[in-house]
Parts: sequence; structure tokens; C-alpha cells
Amino acid sequence: MGKPREPEKALLFVGTLYSNAGYYLRAREILTEEFGGIVLESKESPWDYSEYYREEMGWPIFRRFIAFEGIIDPSSIREIKLLTNLLEERLSLDGKRQINLDPGYLTPSKVVLATTKNYAHRVYLGKGIYAEVTLYYRKGAYRAHEFTYRDYGSREYIEFFTNLRHLLMERTG
Repeated sequence: MGKPREPEKALLFVGTLYSNAGYYLRAREILTEEFGGIVLESKESPWDYSEYYREEMGWPIFRRFIAFEGIIDPSSIREIKLLTNLLEERLSLDGKRQINLDPGYLTPSKVVLATTKNYAHRVYLGKGIYAEVTLYYRKGAYRAHEFTYRDYGSREYIEFFTNLRHLLMERTG
């Protein structure tokens, strides 16, 4: 029989999508007030994997990741997703989101995203929130699953998460 153990150490990150950098900067400010200092932030990069957000947010759309300094309990991701949903609403304009905020966490073995969308590979966490293992670490690299969003499987994103993993490993031994 297995015995319950403490979860792996995790770092919180938030993936952002936006077309107006002012909304990114405002969300970044609020997120740092809530979650503390930033340990790693990606460069702004064009996001053209889908036109799903075009009507709501405008075009072109950009992606940035923000990772926070503090170690989190992975079970807190449900409440964090609920909070980021409220922030999206708060920053909306005429009922349209101006920024999409997707929180997740990184451990030495995986990258997990929180979402409100159910699907076959997602696990229900309660309060309408699901989680999915988006990337897993094997043989020295993060790797995508069959259902991983295409952008998360890109070299650029995997490089960001690999760098974040190195920072986590330095901090936790």
C-alpha cells in the first residue's frame, strides 16, 4: 500500500494572451501584488496558433509567460484559476476580455495547466476547474502529450519551461 507524501515543489506561472500591452502591464501589476515577485518572464511573442480570441481581443495577439518566486502547493491551482478568471472579468471592456490568463504550475516532472474546459485528458478539481498535465519531463527534456496545445509544444515554450525548471531546482536543491 502506498503512503501519502508531500507533493513536488512547484512554481506558479501565468500564460497571458493579449493584443493591447497596456492590459498585460496592468494584469502583471495585479498578479505580482497577489503572488509576489517575478522569477522569470518571457519575451513578448506573436501568437498566431488560432483565431479563437481575435473577435474578443483584437489582432494581432501576443503571448507572454510570468513565473513567480514563491513555491506553491499544487492543490492551490484551483483557487488561483478562480482568481485569474475574476481578474479577466475586471479587465474586460464592454463584456469582452482584453487579456486571457491561464495559470499553471511547474514541477521537476511536469507542467500543469488549470482550465474551465473539460475534456478526456483533464481531471476535475472542483468549483468548475480542471487540470491537465500539458508537458512531462523525460530524458532531460519536457515533452508534449497528444492533447497538448501546439504552442506549448513549441521549442520557444519548452525552452522557457526548461529555464524555469532550472530555477526551481536551484531553489529547492
